[in-house]
Amino acid sequence: MESLNQLISTINGFLWSSVIIALLVGAGFYFTVRTRAVQIRYFGRMFQLIAHTAGRKTEGNEVSPFQAFCVSTASRVGVGNIAGIAIAIVSGGPGAIFWMWFIAVIGSATGFVESTLAQLYKVPREDGNGFRGGPAYYLKNGLGHRIWAALFAILISVTYGMIYNSVQSNTISLALNHALGLDRMMVGGVVTVLAMLVICGGMGRVARVTEWMVPIMAGIYIVVALGIMLYNITEMPHVFYIILRDAFDWQAVFGGGMGAAVLTGFKRGLFSNEAGEGSVPNAAATADATHPVVQGLIQAFGVYVDTLFICSASAFIVLLTGDYSATGLTGIELIQWDMSQYFGSGAPKAVSFLIFLFAFTSLIGNYYYGEINIGHLTHKKWPLNLFRLLIAVMIFWGSIADLPLVWNLADLFMAFMVLTNVSAIILLFPQARACLLDYEKQLKKGIRVPLFHRDVLSDTKGIVWWDDKNNSNHLKRMDK
Repeated sequence: MESLNQLISTINGFLWSSVIIALLVGAGFYFTVRTRAVQIRYFGRMFQLIAHTAGRKTEGNEVSPFQAFCVSTASRVGVGNIAGIAIAIVSGGPGAIFWMWFIAVIGSATGFVESTLAQLYKVPREDGNGFRGGPAYYLKNGLGHRIWAALFAILISVTYGMIYNSVQSNTISLALNHALGLDRMMVGGVVTVLAMLVICGGMGRVARVTEWMVPIMAGIYIVVALGIMLYNITEMPHVFYIILRDAFDWQAVFGGGMGAAVLTGFKRGLFSNEAGEGSVPNAAATADATHPVVQGLIQAFGVYVDTLFICSASAFIVLLTGDYSATGLTGIELIQWDMSQYFGSGAPKAVSFLIFLFAFTSLIGNYYYGEINIGHLTHKKWPLNLFRLLIAVMIFWGSIADLPLVWNLADLFMAFMVLTNVSAIILLFPQARACLLDYEKQLKKGIRVPLFHRDVLSDTKGIVWWDDKNNSNHLKRMDK
């Protein structure tokens, strides 16, 4: 087992230190140039679209654009946004934060493209209530690659639904055990029951739970960070100075300083915002949007929420304490120590509560991706019920196990997902660009809510939605 773990770790080291990063960064630059920086030009409109769809009531498995945004945010905003940032600063220096910001802006273009394509190639559920979609669907319907589509569906179902969920439950049990002395098996049992109460309600219940949990979770953490920043407002210029100084320390590059900052920032940003990994499009496709570009813009904003807001909050919490390196701590322990400097000895317990929120929302968000892809593989009920049972087992097992091999397997599966997904969206990019041009054309005509029809595309192969009936339904709903 140890030799297998070492082999997988070696393969991951090669893929994630060179191949995957080069592919994701290169794709991000390409999409940014070809869309004329859509993620920057429409930044304000992203706010408007999210605000416009927030609070819309849904029934059954129907999912609003805002709910789809919350589900994807629930999955990608996890413990890594807290502990991972502390690790990045310790290993790569404060300059890593600048390069994390940089790659978030670039990666947002990738997020826009993959989510737009997910909307374009989505399919209605068998009961006619809601949608399914994502990389498996545009691999099959857009490119005709049935085998690759099935392989991707299996990889993401296993990786997110089972492996990542065992890791999240492991984090919850460890945090509550260290902070409150709670028995890990008891914690695992409670978390498993709570998760299954949400999961067994299907995609609709997951969407409605994350719709209120995610804003509360992210809001609490950002407000706490803003409070710390305001209390230390005189130190903020110095914090930005050391971030920029270390990011462009050209003299250190030959000694590994700047190189470490760039590489660490890129890896932290890419791991955190998930742009290009093929996970977020699964949530994006389930939204009942008026135009594929609408959900593309909303999900592109999710990259900013994850990295520029949540990850930056963690960075400022660490950097405002002063000499973080003198503590000899890293990860979640460093964050807990930092919080205790601001709020006293009870702070680590409060951090444990936040860890629970971050990890639990990731649990149910990860399941959401699994259900979508199980639906791609088969429409029978028993495989989905078996999948839910396996998730319960993995959540409970993860809460009491040591997971080095599981972590390495997850990274390996994720690498395969990235290679498959990015290749697909590069090939299908002309379709996403055509959608964007149609959206912009309607905006220039003064159309307040652009509607999409598949006939504007030169290639409509595999697009089963977006016809006149679809547009009529949207108009009726807006009239109510």
